[in-house]
Amino acid sequence: MGLKGFAEGGVASIIAGASTHPLDLIKVRMQLQGESHVPNPSSVQSYRPAFALSSTANISLPTTLELPPPPRVGPLSIGLRIIQSEGAAALFSGVSATILRQTLYSTTRMGLYDVLKHKWTDPDTNTMPLVRKIVAGLISGAVGAAVGNPADVAMVRMQADGRLPIEQRRNYKSVVDALSQMSKQEGVASLWRGSSLTVNRAMIVTASQLASYDQAKEMILEKGLMSDGIGTHVAASFLAGFVASVASNPIDVIKTRVMNMKVEPGVEPPYKGALDCALKTVKAEGPMALYKGFIPTISRQGPFTVVLFVTLEQVRKLLKDF
Repeated sequence: MGLKGFAEGGVASIIAGASTHPLDLIKVRMQLQGESHVPNPSSVQSYRPAFALSSTANISLPTTLELPPPPRVGPLSIGLRIIQSEGAAALFSGVSATILRQTLYSTTRMGLYDVLKHKWTDPDTNTMPLVRKIVAGLISGAVGAAVGNPADVAMVRMQADGRLPIEQRRNYKSVVDALSQMSKQEGVASLWRGSSLTVNRAMIVTASQLASYDQAKEMILEKGLMSDGIGTHVAASFLAGFVASVASNPIDVIKTRVMNMKVEPGVEPPYKGALDCALKTVKAEGPMALYKGFIPTISRQGPFTVVLFVTLEQVRKLLKDF
């Protein structure tokens, strides 16, 4: 029974992750907006006046050019900009890392949640209290995130690479190349960079997503609003996607920035840790910066959750007799 749950969850997660990857890429690019908009003073070019004035003239001219911060743009604009500057295929940058991440992270969390769900379900009523669902989600999310963190770091970096200047790009060829280069250049520990954030986010996402889906589905069926079919699955999964997006977006922004930061020998890293990143982000960009990328997050989380649970229910029907 346990292995079957892992297989069902893995297949559904890979299909959902691969099909919604472009939305996830746009979300990552939006979350990195404004991160480094203040230029280094040493790199700002000084300009000399184009004509000389007599020493008696009481006129002062600026000798530096102040660059305004880049304008904030929405998900549609970012998507179009990626296609124009990098090509349509760039929307699937890092898809190999996404597939590996879903194989490791989501297969583990979905399978473990299914195991706990069957263990903690009341045999008489065939239901599980909401509190137990949340606890099951927290446990399975934490374990899945710990397993899948290397693929998560690789995915974030591959998705964000196109926004960097050409000379600063990492140019990973695949998820295997990304993991290999990171291990060689930054050490094996770099594969678990931001793991505390990944675990926290995964616990929140899994608890809110899986628990709210099961709870919504039970309520719809109990009240007789719809029968146990695709309509019920879609409605319950949309609610689950919204709840998961609201709960996880702040941690997701910090996680993305910590994972994407470039660490060079002898140079102080941009962030000392998750808390430092959160404080610097809020101080420089305001508290709403923690909800950067929320529109693409919910735009991605909604379809992802729908595809995930609709596919999962169909796979369960196909494997019912196995």
